[in-house]
Amino acid sequence: MPSANAPRLRASWQRSEHYGVPEDEVNPVFSGSVDTESLLYECGLEVLRGLQATLANEPISLMLTDSEGLVLSRICGDAGITKSLDRVHLAPGFYFAESNAGTNGLGLALADRTPSLVRAGEHYCTSLRGYTCAAVPVLDPLSGALAGSVNLTTWSEQSSDLLLALAQTAAGHTSALMLARASGRQPRPVPRGEVYRMYSERLDPPRLSAAWQHPLVEAFEAMRQGRTVLVTGESGAGKTALAALARRELRTRERLLNARPPAPDEVRQWLRVWEPELGKADTCVVVSGADTLPAWAASELAARFLSLRQDDGVAPFVLTAASDAVPASLAPIVDTVVEVPPLRLRPDDVLPLAQHFAHRARGRPAQFTPAAARALTAYDWPENVKQLRRVIQKAAARSGNIDLQHLPAEIFANAGHRLNRMQALERDEIVRCLSQPGATVVQAAEQLGMGRATVYRKLAQYGIDVQRFRS
Repeated sequence: MPSANAPRLRASWQRSEHYGVPEDEVNPVFSGSVDTESLLYECGLEVLRGLQATLANEPISLMLTDSEGLVLSRICGDAGITKSLDRVHLAPGFYFAESNAGTNGLGLALADRTPSLVRAGEHYCTSLRGYTCAAVPVLDPLSGALAGSVNLTTWSEQSSDLLLALAQTAAGHTSALMLARASGRQPRPVPRGEVYRMYSERLDPPRLSAAWQHPLVEAFEAMRQGRTVLVTGESGAGKTALAALARRELRTRERLLNARPPAPDEVRQWLRVWEPELGKADTCVVVSGADTLPAWAASELAARFLSLRQDDGVAPFVLTAASDAVPASLAPIVDTVVEVPPLRLRPDDVLPLAQHFAHRARGRPAQFTPAAARALTAYDWPENVKQLRRVIQKAAARSGNIDLQHLPAEIFANAGHRLNRMQALERDEIVRCLSQPGATVVQAAEQLGMGRATVYRKLAQYGIDVQRFRS
């Protein structure tokens, strides 16, 4: 049993008991298919092979898993430990999450989304106590989502001082290599370090379509009835905004806070600072990204949430997540799941939102030409409302009468594949020339120093629709 100074391990043992994991052996779950085509697999395997070359004479097994604990690959030059790991099913094609194997290095790293070292007797299953396991989560460098983990396992009597450091290095190199091979896409911004922020809106929100109003009313009614609400949807779709608007309808003068999860290694400090706000009168906390919380943090929040209920029975908190797949400890708390549809399914909302963001950016209304309005409405908005807000803020900073030339090239193109930096620059130049008032393909070709046939070929290559530039 973990010592008293290991709260994460104790919490993991409790979860293992809850899952019904046998204490004497791993409950093997085998998958007949392993994704060997993913960027994680390609980059992780390359990094682990390089690391294994430096550890050729060491009894260390290097493994790569997906986000669910499925072992994707295993590299080891020691026949003894390889055969031993086969006997406990720590091998490609087997799941080794906490729910299958109890407390173990990679399962704990995935559950808590933080580097983890589990030694000998700290394992829940007795059959694993002959090993020491160090594992580190690998995050997708573009989305920030949990992609998988790197796991290093050795005999329990071996020195483990450097094992976790090696795993951290391998995970970092894997994430960096994934970014380098993402064909010019920009990395996800790092967390801004804010613990929580006041949610306020200086302008009345625009009247949006029924596709937005329906989940808004659903959330309001659920809150009014004292039900705990989880708002789900794609990143940037407006989950926090919908939760806040529903609370504003319910309690006009309520203080609204938005707590957004930080980097995994900062979660404990993050909780310690803002969690006391939950107990304050006339305060509601919107806890964003509940699905990204480490298992231990979710358990602590769940216990706190269960003790909270305002005088009229209304829960003083709302959760948001990408889907309803929140940590197991939070799932029983949720009474109602409300889904916010992505912006591409709400084309009637694009222009009202654009006008709202322009007004907010300039402090006064802005105008959109018909051509600009058509271009905005026709775009798919893969990053949803967050992307629309960013585009409009930049356009409104340039002009109060927003036309095609004030919009970025991304609005006019749909290449269907990732572009490298040179391709993106070329696309942007073509769009810049075509967005000039009255510009034609012939004039754009002259400005670019290209033949007309070449420009038409480039238009097809980058998915640029010339009709979007017509007035």
